[in-house]
Amino acid sequence: MSFSSLPNALSILRIILTVPVVMTLLNHQYFLAMVLFFIAGITDALDGWIAKRYSFQSRLGSILDPMADKLLLVSSFVALYVIELLPLWLLVLVFLRDFMIVSGTVGCFIGSGTSKNDLLSPSKLSKINTVLQIALVLFLVVVQIYPVLPQYNTIFFIITATSTVLSGADYVWIWIEQVILQEKKNPQ
Repeated sequence: MSFSSLPNALSILRIILTVPVVMTLLNHQYFLAMVLFFIAGITDALDGWIAKRYSFQSRLGSILDPMADKLLLVSSFVALYVIELLPLWLLVLVFLRDFMIVSGTVGCFIGSGTSKNDLLSPSKLSKINTVLQIALVLFLVVVQIYPVLPQYNTIFFIITATSTVLSGADYVWIWIEQVILQEKKNPQ
């Protein structure tokens, strides 16, 4: 493995870590779940930093990184719902946003005739949303070890829901702009 493939290897490690993270959550092994999820979060920060810092960005990496994020976060959210730490409404909201983004991104790439070398790039709001979702998972696990008032859970749920909706709306706006630009380029 060359150093240039390290960002993709880190994304693959994050995908692999999804299974033990979910299993530890379902088995109420909160400390181990927290450690594994934290390591997965570090791989998320490192893969992007290394890719940008050393110009190792690739089409594969631009697909693997968000796929690893979605897999880890949605799987963790499902496990947190199953063990009754996450409300169903937030799980559904996150799932619908991610489904919309994946569908919309595929549609945009197919419909816009982009080249195979074009990179997928998340919006700034989406990056913020990912950080908040990671923080929510870590928070929900940590409070199982060090309990806090339930109001803090509600506040965190509302903040995460707000960022989820705003980042989803941001993608819709980006796609509308792309369609308008495409129409201006190719008037019929």
